[in-house]
Formats: sequence, C-alpha cells, structure tokens
Amino acid sequence: MFSRGGGNGTGDDNIDFKIDFDRLMAVVRRQWRVVAAATAFFVVLAVIYVATAVPRYTALTTVLIDRSQSEIVNQLAAIGSAIDDEPTVLSQLELLKSETIAASVVEKRKLVDDKLFMNQAASPLGRMVDGIKFIANPLNWFSSEDVKTADEVEAERLAAINLITGNTEVRRVGKTYVLEIRYTSTDPNLSARVANGIAEAYLLDKLNSKYDATRRASDWLLERIDELKQKALESDLAVQRFRTENGLVAAGDTLISDQQLSELNSQLIVARAETARTRARYDRIQEIISSGKTDAIVNDVLDSSISNELRRKYLDASKLEADISRRLGPNHVQAVRLRSEMKEFERLMFEELGRIAESYQSDMNVAEAREKALQESVDAAQGVTALAGETQVQLRELQRTADTYKNLYQTFLQRYQEAIQQQSFPVTEARVISSAVAPKGPSEPNKKLVLAFSIFLGGLVGAGIGAFREFRDRFFRTGDQVRRELGVEFLGTAPLAQSMEARTADNLQDHPRHIRHVNSVTSYVLEHPLSMFAETLRSAKIAVDLSGPSQSETAKVIGVVSSLPGEGKSTVAINFAELLAMQGSRVLLIDADLRNPGSTRAIGRHAEAGLLEALIEKRPIKDMLMFDLKTKMGFLPSVVTRRVPHSSELLSSPAMKTVLETAKSTFDYVVIDLPPLAPVVDARAIASRIDSFLYVIEWGRTSRKMVKTCLENDSEIFRRCAGVILNKVDEKKMDLYRDYGSSEYYYSRYSSYYRDAS
Repeated sequence: MFSRGGGNGTGDDNIDFKIDFDRLMAVVRRQWRVVAAATAFFVVLAVIYVATAVPRYTALTTVLIDRSQSEIVNQLAAIGSAIDDEPTVLSQLELLKSETIAASVVEKRKLVDDKLFMNQAASPLGRMVDGIKFIANPLNWFSSEDVKTADEVEAERLAAINLITGNTEVRRVGKTYVLEIRYTSTDPNLSARVANGIAEAYLLDKLNSKYDATRRASDWLLERIDELKQKALESDLAVQRFRTENGLVAAGDTLISDQQLSELNSQLIVARAETARTRARYDRIQEIISSGKTDAIVNDVLDSSISNELRRKYLDASKLEADISRRLGPNHVQAVRLRSEMKEFERLMFEELGRIAESYQSDMNVAEAREKALQESVDAAQGVTALAGETQVQLRELQRTADTYKNLYQTFLQRYQEAIQQQSFPVTEARVISSAVAPKGPSEPNKKLVLAFSIFLGGLVGAGIGAFREFRDRFFRTGDQVRRELGVEFLGTAPLAQSMEARTADNLQDHPRHIRHVNSVTSYVLEHPLSMFAETLRSAKIAVDLSGPSQSETAKVIGVVSSLPGEGKSTVAINFAELLAMQGSRVLLIDADLRNPGSTRAIGRHAEAGLLEALIEKRPIKDMLMFDLKTKMGFLPSVVTRRVPHSSELLSSPAMKTVLETAKSTFDYVVIDLPPLAPVVDARAIASRIDSFLYVIEWGRTSRKMVKTCLENDSEIFRRCAGVILNKVDEKKMDLYRDYGSSEYYYSRYSSYYRDAS
C-alpha cells in the first residue's frame, strides 16, 4: 500500500547493515544521561564497598615439580608407557587444593587453637549478619566455651579445613612445572605461615605417599616374582616334553624334516631344468632329421670330425658338379657321377645325426628318471613336514607361553631390585623454590580494579538501559521517520505551546455569532505569524494547493485527521483555517467530529446550533455560521446535546453533500475537523468528498504502528493525504533527535527567521 515517498516504510525489502554513525551519535546524545546515572550509581556502590571491605593479604610460595627423578611407581603401574605431563601437573594442582593437605596444615600448625585464624575479621555488614545469627539462635545464649564436645571439636577442625581450602589458590606458571600457592587472609603473617605450611604438607605428603607406594609395590612384586618363576619353569618343561613326545628334532631353530624338504626342493628344481634342456635338444635334432636340412647347425655335429669331413666332401662335390653342369651340361657323365656321390655323402651325414640323436635321447631319459625320483622324495618329505607342521602349531603356542613367562620374570625381578633401592632412599619429586613472606600491602580489595570494573559495569548497564529505551521508542520524532515509515510528505512541526486564557478583547465580543477563543493556543498563528508553527501551516497550504482538484474548482475541501483523540488536530485545524483567512482567502471551518467536537469547545462553546441541525433539520448553514472578527473566518460548529450513534451515516449522507456544495459555492477553502481514525469510521465515510487530508500526529506519543495501521485500513485517506504535521513538539528534546544533514539539524541557523510578533 505504501508506495509513495520512496518505500513502504517497513524496512524489510532492502535491509541495510551499514552502521549509521550519525544516528549512533544521536542515540548517544539522547541516552548519555542514563549511562552517566548508571555509572555514577555503580561507582557509589564501589566506593561503599571499598570503604567498608576488610583488607586481605595474599602470601605466595612456589613449588617445582622435579621430573628428573626416577618414577618407579609410575613405571610399575605402566611398564614402558609414556607419561602424560599435562594430566600429571593438573593432578598436583588438585592435590594442593585437597582437604588432605589442608587437614595436615591444620594439624601441624595447630590452627584450630589459633584465634586469629579461626576468627578472621569480617566487614561491618558481615559482623552485623553474624551478630544477628548469634542472637537468633537461643542455643548460643547458654553455650559454654570451657568444655567442648567431640562434635564441636570436629566441627572446628572442618571449619579450619574449609577456611584453608576456600582461601587457597593454586596456579600453574605457564607451561612449566612451577606451581604458585597463594593464601589470602586478613593478617599478613598468618597468610605467610599458612602458605608455607601448605607447601611443607605437600612435600611431606609426596614423600610419605611415595614411600608407602614403593613399599606396597615391593611386597606385591615379591609375590609376583615367586609366581612367575614357577610359571617359567613349568612352561619350559612343557616345551621340552612336547618335542620329545612328537619327535620334533631341530637343528638350531629349524626342524630336520624342514631342512631336508628344502634341499630336495632345490634339487628337484635343478632336475626339472635339466630335463627341459635335454628334451629341447632332442626335439631340435629330430626336427632337423625329419626336414632333411643339410645346412642345419647342431653343436655336437660341429664337434664331430666325421660329420665335418663328410660335409666338406659334400660341398666339394657340389661345387664341382655345378661347374661341370655349367660347362658341359647337367647330363654329362661326370656330373651324373658327382650327384650320386653327393647323395651318398648326404646319407652318411644323416646317419651320423641319427647316432647323435640317440645319445640325446639317452640323456633325456636319464634326466626324466632323476626328476621322477626327486619328485617322489619331495612328496614323501612333504607328508612328514605337514604332520610336523600341525604339531608345531601347538609347539609354538607352548614356546610363546614359555617366552612370556620368562620375560615377565626377568622384568619383574629388575623392577623389584629398583623398588628395593627406592625404598631404602626415597626421593620426593617436588621442592620449594621460594618461601612465602608476609606481604607488605593488601591484595584485596583492589581499589583501582574495583572502581574500573564499577565504571565499566555501570556503563554497560546504562548502555543496556539506553538501548532498551531506544528500542522501545515506537513514536515519531523526525520528518525522516515520517517519510520512511509512512511514505507520505512531511509538512513540518508544531511546537508544544503553553495554553493561556485568551485576551480580554476577545472575551468582550459578546455577539452570539462571533468566535470566542477559550485559550491562546487556538489563535497562536494570529499572535505569532512568523513562528515555526505558522511556517508549517503555510507549507501545508502549498501542499494542499498542489494536491487534489485543479485550481479551476470553486473551493478546496480539506480534512484534518489524526489517529487518536488528544493529538491536537482541532487546534491545527483552527490555526490552519485562521492562517488561510489571514492571507485573504474565504475560509470555512466545519467541526465534523459529532461525538467529540473539539473545535466547538475551543472557539464556539456559546453556539446554539450547527452541523447537526443542518444535516438533520435541513437548516441553512448561513443561519448558523460564526465568524472571527480579525480574519473573517467562518465557523460551522457542532452542538452535541446527546450521543449521536449514527454519525458516520450523517457525514456520508446527501445532506452533508449539500452542506459541502453550499460551502464550496461561497468559500475558497473548506477546512473540516474530522474525528480520529482509530476509534470511529466517520472520517472514512466522508473521505470520498474530501479533496486533501492533513494528518496530525502527536510528537513522541503516538505509536508508529498505530498510524501505519490506520493508513493501511483507509486507502482513500492515504491516497489523498497531502502530508503529515508533527504536533506538540518539545523543542528541547527535539535537539536530541536531529541527525546530521537533516532539516532539523540546521534549525539553529534558520531559527532567526522565526521571530514571534508580540
């Protein structure tokens, strides 16, 4: 709905996360008194606390945890495991703060009998509370301090322990093994004594606990050593008996059967390779014989003198035959003879190859026989080894058990010797590196810190209150808010004026048709024509002239509305009409609020008839009009003598249309003081007959949500709204809401233009 003025005013469509420093500074200007008041309040509380608090003194002693010493107990607890330093140091911190150490200090220093320790000074408020508790308990009236029961003694001891644990603080210095022990009390010497006592009790506890732990560990180790010794002997005997019963003879760490199987496998691999080699050689020579190739090469043929001689003769005959066939022809008797000799030589060469092949076959048979024998031996050895392997599983289990018991026996025997040495000369793992001395000055309360914290806390609380106040500020303060939230034009502001009785000259006008101003606010424009209020109404006139019907119309009908009663719309309507009349226009002011006629009460209380008579009785308005002597402004009052339940029907009736038409034919401007929008629908009923609306909003009182809701529900009024006037503006407070660059920010520079005419 809100489309004018650059947005709908909700701020949901375009969220801007930029920090507006001008608005932030404006918030600071508005809320700094709240922040200052909260800060001052907390500072006063801090001063009271510092003035009444009992000074407390803190003594400091430091202890070093020496990690270089042997940790026999830890080694016994986790043999060979690494020690986590961080949990160890944290454990020592908790030990120092424990009740065991506190009880040791109480007993050794006899703190229960120390009245200075048991009755430490309290603040005045604390002493008052203790006194009230003492008086409120009747048992204290008859108690005797001479004889104490066992329960009372135990209660005092527990109280002393609680005092030590409650006032002791233990810290670790950085990532080191140095621990700081701080004890705080109301007496500096007492603080030093208790701090040193805590360190001494800690060292003694470490020494005693180490001795006890070592002694207990030695006793436990001795029992375990005897047990492990017997277990080791029994496991060794079990291994030997199992070997004997199953015939598992070993050479070193390996069984004899496993060694034999390994050797046979090696020989079998070599035999298989030899068989493959001889078979390949035999197959090759058989291939040569089958193919009849005379030029094939075999190593044994090359080494044979017979084969070489036959081959030489064959080649010589072949050369001679080729030469004779070339010269004398292939059928020559000599060529035929030579070819016969070549065939004989070839036959003899193949016979020699046959004899070599037989030798190759013999070698192959021997290799195959050897391979077969070795394979049988391997198969037999594998059977033996398989049986031995199944038995060895049990043997290895027995061997592992024997080794485990033997290692444990040796380890525990070594630890027992170390424990005996540690027990004979126990060494603590901590030492004091600086003893506590009586502090020269109190540590509590830290006045500077308390004051600084109070200032910070007060500022924080004040800022929170100020932020809450800003968040709860749901009202209109500036024109920018009007434009942003409502999307309508901002016309100006009307200052909050003091209401005084009207001048005597006005009261002397006794004519019944003359307007009588009850107070000076209704004639503010007449008395202060150069004021800001007057300038705002002039801006409203321009806005009205530029909106609504064209200038050719006979008159403009202007409605003045507000959201709620009491926002000053009647005052604005009267002054606006007075301003128009003062500028020479013919103006009629109509009080159309038939339920709460504010304008009539302000300037026409003496009227006897008005708008109701014109609407109901059809009386002419000229007979009921009232006039202002100075400006000649006409006024049609509403004389309400009874409740009018159907006011909206009257305002939207044809009679009202007739009244407006009659007024427009006589006057230049018709200003109508309408009822507020929120409680009644009268303004909505007559909205179609209004040319322009002036919306009056009370500054700092009317909720923005209320105004937006009213305009959303009355679209006709929103469409014809010429602008908004912020009424009853507190100018002193307004200074706090003027953002840099806004029109209000430069008010001091143009305020000289607003000089009231007295």
